[in-house]
Amino acid sequence: MRRMAPETLVEPKILAPEQAGERLDRWLALTFPEHSRSRLKALILDGAVTVNGRSVTDPALKLKAGDAVVLALPPPAAAEPRPEAIPLKVVHEDEDLIVIDKPAGLVVHPSAGHETGTLVNALLHHCGASLSGINGVLRPGIVHRLDKDTSGLLVVAKNDAAHKKLADQFADHGRTGALERLYLALCWGVPMRPHGTIDAAIARSTVNREKMAIVAGDKGRFAVTHYEVRETFAGADTKPVAALIDCALETGRTHQIRVHLAALGHAIAGDTKYGDVETNREIRRHGLRRMFLHAARLELAHPLTGQPLVLEAPLPEDFRAAALSAGLQAGL
Repeated sequence: MRRMAPETLVEPKILAPEQAGERLDRWLALTFPEHSRSRLKALILDGAVTVNGRSVTDPALKLKAGDAVVLALPPPAAAEPRPEAIPLKVVHEDEDLIVIDKPAGLVVHPSAGHETGTLVNALLHHCGASLSGINGVLRPGIVHRLDKDTSGLLVVAKNDAAHKKLADQFADHGRTGALERLYLALCWGVPMRPHGTIDAAIARSTVNREKMAIVAGDKGRFAVTHYEVRETFAGADTKPVAALIDCALETGRTHQIRVHLAALGHAIAGDTKYGDVETNREIRRHGLRRMFLHAARLELAHPLTGQPLVLEAPLPEDFRAAALSAGLQAGL
């Protein structure tokens, strides 16, 4: 929806002849380098860009020579996120921590393009002031994160003492402590080996800055994912067509499971960033509009008492419905 009263209207920029055919989002990124491409894309989708006086919402729109482009910058967001009454599915809560079963589509903390409607806004409403302040006002109590389209278990600290102990556990990733995180991913195709370890360093892609990539060890951050095929699914010809995979992390890099499974040749179904077009078209045909990745199980030591906590989140209904449609219902 178009912002009704933007604070700043940037003077029209006229497209030069040599820029004809450029995508709108790319042209904006080149013209306004002070804003990230993701931020500009969000503004386009929000109706804050006009071309020749008409609002456009297609980032891939091809521009023509002489087009007049106007960017409407919205008022600055508040310095601190505000509480919002967003429903939360609480798996565990006590005076030291809260564990949420995060739905897909919910952004964890405020950022450019997602100033409101985040998990942090929901937590501020649910917990009030009882959240750890170690990570500042934009990430109160946040110990780790899940991608927007990843569902499942996420831990939040309610005080600084719990935050420090939890942060130590997540930094250790279970190498010497109790922490264990298990994710479930569905991919088309079945890995040659039923279980294994992907040990490959990860860094920001030099080709697409919105993606991560596997790089030589000395050029990226150490990353290890252990996987095991939980179940395989056959098509009409009885040949295996998909696999449900358990993924356990030994490190916690950005997009780690997504990058590692894609490198294995079995990108997560519905992952439009690292998957292939045919795989994603197939899963969308069965009704799934997002990536099939779920943080299903979490085991950790309570940060203050040391007692073990074992928590589980069932597969979301959209996963089950898509699997049923695709004939993959066994075990789901």
